[in-house]
Amino acid sequence: MLDIADELDRWCGLGRPFAVATVVATGGSAPRQPGAALAVDEDGAAVGSVSGGCVEGAVYELCQEVLAAGPDAEPVLQHFGYSDDDAFAVGLTCGGVIDIFVQRIDPAARPEIAGALAAAVSGAPAALARVVAGPADLLGRALLVTGAAGFPGAGEGTEPGAVSGSLGDAERDRTAAAEASALLSAGRTGTVEIGADGSRCGQPLTLLVEASVPPPRMLVFGAIDFAAALVRAGAFLGYRVTVCDARPVFATPRRFPEADEVVVDWPHRYLDAEADAGRLDGRTVVCVLTHDAKFDIPLLERALRLPLAYVGAMGSRRTHLDRLGRLREAGVGDLDLTRLHSPIGLDLGARTPEETALSIAAEIVAHSRGGSGAPLTGAHTPIHHAPGHRTSAPAARRLGPPAA
Repeated sequence: MLDIADELDRWCGLGRPFAVATVVATGGSAPRQPGAALAVDEDGAAVGSVSGGCVEGAVYELCQEVLAAGPDAEPVLQHFGYSDDDAFAVGLTCGGVIDIFVQRIDPAARPEIAGALAAAVSGAPAALARVVAGPADLLGRALLVTGAAGFPGAGEGTEPGAVSGSLGDAERDRTAAAEASALLSAGRTGTVEIGADGSRCGQPLTLLVEASVPPPRMLVFGAIDFAAALVRAGAFLGYRVTVCDARPVFATPRRFPEADEVVVDWPHRYLDAEADAGRLDGRTVVCVLTHDAKFDIPLLERALRLPLAYVGAMGSRRTHLDRLGRLREAGVGDLDLTRLHSPIGLDLGARTPEETALSIAAEIVAHSRGGSGAPLTGAHTPIHHAPGHRTSAPAARRLGPPAA
């Protein structure tokens, strides 16, 4: 639901009831992950997607049925799969399975859901926990957890861990809030099971926790033509992109109009300031495009010691080996050096700035999602990797031989 928050927030502002169908569980090659949603209003307008097309028509009709049932409509949990006996039945032709939870939302009666949508639109961290399986009288109940939760750019004035809404029982609320806070801190959407009485055992209650967090950051160091293309790629992937360079003649908003900010500062000094201010986290990616030792070495020395998602540096293989030697001289150990993606990007044969940006973006996605970067044609690995899966390249590919 939070992936289509802009339009749903607008509907809430108009007081417009709607039905929302949300993916709560998947299996096999299902195209969308838990949290993906399709919403339909009383005029029949639809936003979002739950399957990339396979079952959209059936889910749309189900939303209309739930919406037409009125404010007291019961939520529905629907399972979709693929039947070999009837290839034309409604299901996922990719062979996956998907569970969809459909619920009517009346904004005035569900302030916690309206609050979750408003938080998602504003970029404030929040987690919405909804009961999607369990006793009938609890289905659809929701609890909202808001607060900074350690994420950068969250703003001020919100008490961390503030809770609104209720699942109908104080102990149940405490347990659900703790689970929601944990997923929020990890920036993850997923399902958790608790006991219906709030304990960790007993009659099970399944919660879908949808986490909305500020966008991850991409820090691009080096105001060169390749950076302009990478800024566009980063924005396309949903990053908040910063360009930083110590040379004011190159680091200008006019040269990088699609960057969220352009900073004139020494790269290592800017990174230190952002780290000290708590504006970096485990989703932040750093791309060093300067291939100039006086900028690169102090910057990479610091970046490789921070808990960042990705650190990559541009340059030839000769530059890479020289860089490794300088970093070792600066005291960076081999374990930290294995985190360095250099030369940056996947081997696409890229030459233009746009092709190079695609190469870098592809490596960032492969690293974060656990992909190998190999062609899918002829491969026998899953197309969609499970969350948390990692496929690591050999350390020797990154390190190379020690510098003499």
